[in-house]
Amino acid sequence: MGSHRVGPALLLLAALTTWTVVLDAVAWAVPSPSGVTQGPAHMHGQLGISGRELAADAGLAPPKVLDISSPVAGISRVVEDVSGAEHREETSSEVTVRLQAEVLFAKDSARLGSSAVSRIASVGEEIRQQSPQTVQVYGYTDDLGSFAHGETLSQQRAEAVHMVLANALGSIRVTFQVRGLGERNPVVPNTTEAGRQKNRRVEISFPRVGGPSL
Repeated sequence: MGSHRVGPALLLLAALTTWTVVLDAVAWAVPSPSGVTQGPAHMHGQLGISGRELAADAGLAPPKVLDISSPVAGISRVVEDVSGAEHREETSSEVTVRLQAEVLFAKDSARLGSSAVSRIASVGEEIRQQSPQTVQVYGYTDDLGSFAHGETLSQQRAEAVHMVLANALGSIRVTFQVRGLGERNPVVPNTTEAGRQKNRRVEISFPRVGGPSL
C-alpha cells in the first residue's frame, strides 16, 4: 500500500476535534458538590446565561417582582414632603399622618401656630371624607429631659391637635383616642438631633372606610 502524507493543517484540525469531544464529555460528567451530575443546562450560570434566559428556554414565564408601593399591589404607600415635616403612611385599611412638632409648636410649648392650624384642618377634611368611627391622636417627644415632662408635653400637644380636628369635623360623630406617649415608640434612634426631630411628632391615624383608594 502507498503511504499518504498528512499535512500539518489536517493534524491540527484532528487534534481540535478530539479535544472538543473530550470537553463535551467532561461537561456532561463533572459532578456537582451535591453529587448530582451537571449537564450543559447546569453550566449555563457559569457561562453567563441568566435564570431568566433559562426560564425562556424551558418555556417558563419569568419571575414577577411586586412593587409594594404600587397602587396596583394595593398594599401600602409612603409619602413625605421635601422638608420631612409631614409623613404619610397608607395601607388598604388605614391612614397615618405624622406631623413633626417643629411645624406645629414652638420649643417646649403646646400652643399651635396659625399655619399649624390650617395644616391640621386639612387632615380633618380628609377624615371628614372618610367618615370613620374612631380617630387616634398620639403625641410623642424625644428622650431629652425627664420622662414625666415628655409625657405631659406630648399629651398637651395631642389635645391641641385633637381640638382642631374636632372643630374641622363639626357635627360628624367621631370617637377620638388622644394620648401622650412621651419618648415611647421612637421612629428612629434618638442618637442625633435629626433623629430626635423626627421623634418629636403628633400622629393622626384613622381607618380607610370603603376599601383602598391608593
